[in-house]
Amino acid sequence: QVQLVESGGGLVQAGGSLRLSCAASRRTASLYAMGWFRRQAPGKGREFVAAISWSGDNEHYVDSVKGRFTISRENAKNTVYLQMNSLKPEDPAVYYCAADLYFSSVVAGRSGSWGQGTQVTVSS
Repeated sequence: QVQLVESGGGLVQAGGSLRLSCAASRRTASLYAMGWFRRQAPGKGREFVAAISWSGDNEHYVDSVKGRFTISRENAKNTVYLQMNSLKPEDPAVYYCAADLYFSSVVAGRSGSWGQGTQVTVSS
């Protein structure tokens, strides 16, 4: 497992942009697939948003963010990013970073490691 720390959340107007970052604690985190999930209301489950393979060659997005969000990573910094553009009123949530050795596990929400989350708020 790795420890994950998210940052970059905040308040933004609808149509605006934010970039979330997730820093991993281990050098070997570069071998992990990583992803982003969000929880839009207390008591609701976490929704898959995006995932990226350890090499960066494979990405996967939920349909609702395709064309607006981009996941990327810098293995030299053990960091994954989520660039969020054209934010909509339905995007506010606590966004969580996830990591696992297996890309499929990240996509399925079965990651072994999770961050504490960062709040994203969108004003209309």
